[in-house]
Amino acid sequence: MIIAVSRQPILVSVVLILVIFATPLRADEAGPTLSVTVMQPLPRPLTNNALASVTAADRRFIVSFNGLGEGRTRRDTSSGTVVFDDDTDQWSKAVPVPGGVGRLAATAAAVGGLAYVFGGYSVAEDGAEESTPWVYSFDPVKGEYTELSPMPVLVDDTVSVVYDNRFIYLISGWHDLGNVNLVQRYDTVADEWVQATPIPGQAVFGHAGGIVGNRLVYCDGVAVRSFADRSRDFVMSDKCFLGIIDLDDGRRIDWRHLPPHPGLPRYRMAAAGIAEHNAVLFIGGSENPYNYDGTGYNGEPSEPAAGALLYDFNSFGWRHLDYAGRASMDHRALVRWQDRWVTVGGMLGGQQVTDRVAAYLLQQ
Repeated sequence: MIIAVSRQPILVSVVLILVIFATPLRADEAGPTLSVTVMQPLPRPLTNNALASVTAADRRFIVSFNGLGEGRTRRDTSSGTVVFDDDTDQWSKAVPVPGGVGRLAATAAAVGGLAYVFGGYSVAEDGAEESTPWVYSFDPVKGEYTELSPMPVLVDDTVSVVYDNRFIYLISGWHDLGNVNLVQRYDTVADEWVQATPIPGQAVFGHAGGIVGNRLVYCDGVAVRSFADRSRDFVMSDKCFLGIIDLDDGRRIDWRHLPPHPGLPRYRMAAAGIAEHNAVLFIGGSENPYNYDGTGYNGEPSEPAAGALLYDFNSFGWRHLDYAGRASMDHRALVRWQDRWVTVGGMLGGQQVTDRVAAYLLQQ
C-alpha cells in the first residue's frame, strides 16, 4: 500500500473483550500432520488472486479472480478469471472480472453454487492505489457475472468468511487512505449489507482467518503506527481474535482475545476453517510485510515463512505444523478441494510469482 498523509475517520465501538488462554500442548503430545501434493498448474504464474471453491450442477470448480503476473508491476495487474473444472481436470479462461481494470487484494467466497468477488484495489500510472466498490457473483457453469450491491465501505486486503450458507462477513481491511475496524455483512439472498460488531483490536490489512460453525478466528496483518514528528509506519500485528456470531442476531459478534500463534506474525497467509478437525488452518505468508511487488515496507525483499499454523477449538491451543514442500506467500485464500485444502499461485522464495497449485491434506 502507498503511505498516505491522512486517515479517513473510522467507526469505533466499545466492546467487552474477554481473554481465552490457550491450553498448553506437550511437546510429545500426538497431533495432526500436514502433507502437500501439487495439482494441475495455472495457465500462467499469478499471485494475490482471490479464490473460491464452488459446487454447482454436480460439478466442482475452483475460481481465481484478478491478481498480479510475474512481472510484479502495475502493468501486470489482472482482471482475468480462470476456472478449474473437475470434469476436465484443467484450468480454462473465463470472461474477465467486470470493471475494466486489473485489481489486487480482492476477496472471494462461495455460497449456493456461486462465487462472490469483492473489491480489491487498482494501481494508477503514478502509483496511487484506489479501493474499488464492486461486488459480483460469478456462475461457473454459465460463465456469467452478475453485478450486486456495492460495499457500503470500500475495502481490500480484507478477510471474508461464510456463515449459515448465506452470509458473507468482510472483516477489517484497507480503505483508500487507511485501515477500517468494520465488519460488514453481506446477505446473498437479499443482496443487502449491514454492519456487524466491529473488531476490538487495531484495524489491519493482509490478515487471515477462517470460520467453523459460528466461531471465527483471524490473526496478524498490518496496522498503522502514527507519530507526532514524522509520517506513519506500517507494522505487523501479532494479535489474534476469536469471534462468536450470535445465533439469534448475526449482526452481533462476541469478540475475544486469543494468544498469539507460535513464531512471528505473518502477512497474507492462506487460511480456512476445517470443520472435521474443528480448527482453523493457516498456511504460508511472510514475516516481513510488503507492497504488492514483494518488497517489504522496510525496503528488504520479503520471503515466505515455512510451515503452517493450526488453531484447535477443542484444546483452545495453537500448533505449528511442518510439511515437506516449498513455502509460499501472498495468498488471498485457502479453498476446499475434495479432502484437501488448496493454494493457487502466490509467491515462492526470491519473490518468484508461481503457477503452482498446492493441495494440503490435514490428518490426525
